[in-house]
Amino acid sequence: MARRTKEEAQQTREAILFASLDMFCEKGYTRTTFDEIAKKINLTKGAIYWHFRNKPDIIKALIIEAFERNQAVINREIPEVKTLSDLLRYFKYEAQMVQDIAIFRKFLFFVMYQMEWSEGLFNTLNISGPINQIKKYHHEMIIKVLTDSIQKGEINKDTDVAITAQIITALWDGILHQAIGKNYHGDFPTLTEQSFQLIFKSLKTKEDN
Repeated sequence: MARRTKEEAQQTREAILFASLDMFCEKGYTRTTFDEIAKKINLTKGAIYWHFRNKPDIIKALIIEAFERNQAVINREIPEVKTLSDLLRYFKYEAQMVQDIAIFRKFLFFVMYQMEWSEGLFNTLNISGPINQIKKYHHEMIIKVLTDSIQKGEINKDTDVAITAQIITALWDGILHQAIGKNYHGDFPTLTEQSFQLIFKSLKTKEDN
């Protein structure tokens, strides 16, 4: 029975997060109340407070859990990222998830375009922490692949790893913002693949080109 209760509590928590995302997208973060979130899924306001102290707590959970959930899916498909080819597969697969999973795309659109971000919100519950952690994860993975590729002689030994990693990270951020936009109707995985191939080709040694 205890196990069942724990599972039900987790299901309630997830229902609150999904309902909150719906309400934030519909009314905006600042105008959404706990009463409205509770009413949407037939809970009391007290039940919401049992899981989350306030709305910044909900935002923080949405960001962290969306990243962890989707990262687990990617890691099952691509358990290791050691080469440029692995790196390409990684981001192309993530792009495919963005294109195919409506709730993930909705979450990204809200965070990137609809959320009323403020310095106070970032500082109140250290929301900048998990966001920076997500960015750091990608950045460090790119740096490791570039460093290993130089050591293996697969890319030009004069490549500035730090700057190149910043360029690749900025490239991903840019095409992700474009793909999340309401007016984008292209093939995001293909756009990702072609964009990364263009960068990687410029890094190859003359013999490889």
